[in-house]
Amino acid sequence: MANSKSSPALKDELDIVIPTIRNLDFLEMWRPFFQPYHLIIVQDGDPSKIINVPEGFDYELYNRNDINKILGPKASCISFKDSACRCFGYMVSKKKYIYTIDDDCFVAKDPTGKEINALEQHIKNLLAPSTPFFFNTLYDPYREGADFVRGYPFSLREGAPTAVSHGLWLNIPDYDAPTQLVKPRERNTRYVDAVMTIPKGTLFPMCGMNLAFDRELIGPAMYFGLMGDGQPIGRYDDMWAGWCTKVICDHLGLGIKTGLPYIWHSKASNPFVNLKKEYKGIYWQEELIPFFQSATLSKDADTVQKCYLELSKQVKAKLGKVDDYFNKLADAMVTWIEAWDELNPSTGVSTGVSNGTAK
Repeated sequence: MANSKSSPALKDELDIVIPTIRNLDFLEMWRPFFQPYHLIIVQDGDPSKIINVPEGFDYELYNRNDINKILGPKASCISFKDSACRCFGYMVSKKKYIYTIDDDCFVAKDPTGKEINALEQHIKNLLAPSTPFFFNTLYDPYREGADFVRGYPFSLREGAPTAVSHGLWLNIPDYDAPTQLVKPRERNTRYVDAVMTIPKGTLFPMCGMNLAFDRELIGPAMYFGLMGDGQPIGRYDDMWAGWCTKVICDHLGLGIKTGLPYIWHSKASNPFVNLKKEYKGIYWQEELIPFFQSATLSKDADTVQKCYLELSKQVKAKLGKVDDYFNKLADAMVTWIEAWDELNPSTGVSTGVSNGTAK
């Protein structure tokens, strides 16, 4: 990979999406790594509030008024007063790749004390294949100094295209409210120098605070749901996107990696506020997980959009019985795809991969 100071990787092919309600002073710390890239800032909450962005960054900023103006009635699918609003940035981007980060995430250091260029590592993850169909016990076999272990089928060593790179966090872990309440002082100090592919058929809890993905391969599935203002649930936006994305990646033969890079998560949100937001989700997830574990998509679903619309019908048919919220969410999923296709008319093409084997 080219030296990040002279020619940053994917400089003209990647947008950084940041949801925020506050001034973006945190960007100063990221300046050496982020400054060459274009930022899409999605301002949540009061659109009349002025958000200050440090000088020298190339960015566009969208507030609620902009979202309403661009999407019209379809703006109803974008959450308000919740970081789920970030997915509007995915929709308006015109780049192949997206990196999204929260504004309370800072540059972490590796065990040698060197600052971690999280974006560079995400790019490495996305540009190398994944191994969802057979687990390599030495983790990522495409990494420098690693390879496939004895017994790994040669027919699978080409791997699958990587759609998602899921990064982790040092300091404040991404815990739910009950765990936060039981372990208020727990901090993650373990730096595990590994990247692995999440196996086919295995769901995972996706965290949106340090996440990158190939927008052309999986973008339309990265809908962060209906959360926050006017909704009975919050803090499940990235989880929802992760479950839908994993089912679709498994169907289309795409891979998801998790592990490096780490960021430093500086601020734990209030566990009591979180409990109020998560309360219904904690109950509902006991029904949601089996739903996603058993979800199947038809052979006709050969684009992410078709997969997502099939999934929305199943959400309505099966989860609508759990709570009427899921009927609203299923409708919003359809609206999201309609809005995506309106702003991205050329992305509904077949990925060329399906059900575990490249075509």
